[in-house]
Amino acid sequence: MSIGRSLHEVAVVTSLGLRTLPQRATPVLVATLGMLGVVAVFVAVLSVAEGFRATLAAAGAPELAMVMRAGSDTEMSSFLSGEDARLVANAPGVRRDDGGALSSAELFVVVDMPKKSTDTIANVPLRGVQPAAFRVHEKVHIISGRLFEPGRNELIVGEAASRQFAGLEIGNTITWSGNPWTVVGVFGADGSLAESELWCDLRVLQGLYHRGNSVQSVMVRLTSAELFPEFKDALTADPRLNVKVLRADAYYADQSQAINAVITGIGYFVVMLMGIGAVFGALNTMYSAVAARSREIAVLRALGFSASAIVVSVLTEALLIGAIGGLFGGWLAYVVFNGYQAATLNFQSFSQVVFTFSITPAIVKQGVACALVMGLIGGFFPALRAARLPVATALREP
Repeated sequence: MSIGRSLHEVAVVTSLGLRTLPQRATPVLVATLGMLGVVAVFVAVLSVAEGFRATLAAAGAPELAMVMRAGSDTEMSSFLSGEDARLVANAPGVRRDDGGALSSAELFVVVDMPKKSTDTIANVPLRGVQPAAFRVHEKVHIISGRLFEPGRNELIVGEAASRQFAGLEIGNTITWSGNPWTVVGVFGADGSLAESELWCDLRVLQGLYHRGNSVQSVMVRLTSAELFPEFKDALTADPRLNVKVLRADAYYADQSQAINAVITGIGYFVVMLMGIGAVFGALNTMYSAVAARSREIAVLRALGFSASAIVVSVLTEALLIGAIGGLFGGWLAYVVFNGYQAATLNFQSFSQVVFTFSITPAIVKQGVACALVMGLIGGFFPALRAARLPVATALREP
């Protein structure tokens, strides 16, 4: 049989099957809605992982470098002296301007703040920074209010943190461990991790938390990203230092891996459970379609149409149901969840990260592919049954 004739047979049989869809509207709708629900949940869960990853990725830049104590995986476990921070600031490759080296020694602690949505207490990051921090972290800019004054118990809060946690309005006073802090400004950082944090003067935070002159990390902006190897080699070869030097974007990418793996694993587990139900729905729908079309299929076979054309037509209908369910499921997830903001715990820093659900074309494609697989599985066995229908028996059916 020629390829042209085979394609013609498939087109004819598929067209006849699609014309009967209105008579089978209810089971087809049930199967489509089942796949729509699976895809919507799947896409929504994956958008959580993507949003978290994007928030941390935005915190880095090719020319940003981060220095911590050797052997430290996170800022929480790092310790550097004031002298260490000075040596880092004077290392080759560090950008300088009229204000000096673009280097910020930083101290990171966790404070308790209630969530607006649940009124439960959450760990919120409080970061002590030097004045140069606002030249190192170029994305950080004041949206409302003003910067904190050095030497005073004043805070500026990230825009995302101000939306998620209670008590962070400008002019409000917050007390931690008996120390009052006044919120004086709100800052943005282009949706990056910094927006989940509260910032204050490094010297004040060191004194109130009895940290002496120690810090946990030093963030520097290099003259160019290509100078990172020179900068790293100079610090790691200095016998006065015992440090770990990382590109900031690599550090934040590593920070997102653990929670991304957990969320993605949950997403695939949920879609597997829900997918089983959707596949059974597709099976029932396609078996009903074959039963309803048994005389029609028998006539086509008697006229010389091949069994393979029957199989392809049934699978095509099942894939069409899957495609429609997948596309509408992706659309529904996008409308409901894309841009939704939430906060979750960063396992590495044990503090809250505020992020935005992000539904990308790649995630929608995964959802549609999942629906197509469910449709293919749901249509496979009914397609085989249709191809094996005894022509004489089917013709005698009422």
